[in-house]
Amino acid sequence: MRAILYILTSLAVIGLAFWAYRENYATQQALSEADKLHRNIQAAHARLAVLRAEWAYQNRPERLRDLTVLNYDRLGLLPLRPDQFGMIDQVAYPPAPLLPITNPVDVSSMNAPQEQEDPS
Repeated sequence: MRAILYILTSLAVIGLAFWAYRENYATQQALSEADKLHRNIQAAHARLAVLRAEWAYQNRPERLRDLTVLNYDRLGLLPLRPDQFGMIDQVAYPPAPLLPITNPVDVSSMNAPQEQEDPS
């Protein structure tokens, strides 16, 4: 009976060791994938910072003004002036939509009988 207990205990230890070995490698794999994702995110942030800097550089007002002058014949663009901008109270907003009429009432007096005036 003791031999069976020793064999079962040693098989359980071997099984647990095998499970721990596999979990260790699965954990290392997950950590390496997480590190790779972090590096990709950092690279994407760096690319985004470069793109934002390029966008700011390309949209400098003096550069856009020069491009406007350079391409006036082809595009017909005019330089911006302060008097071209309006005030917020000058913006025409669309009117509010009318509510639907559900119970119409006829108020026409076109077909109503006319009263005759008394000549006296």
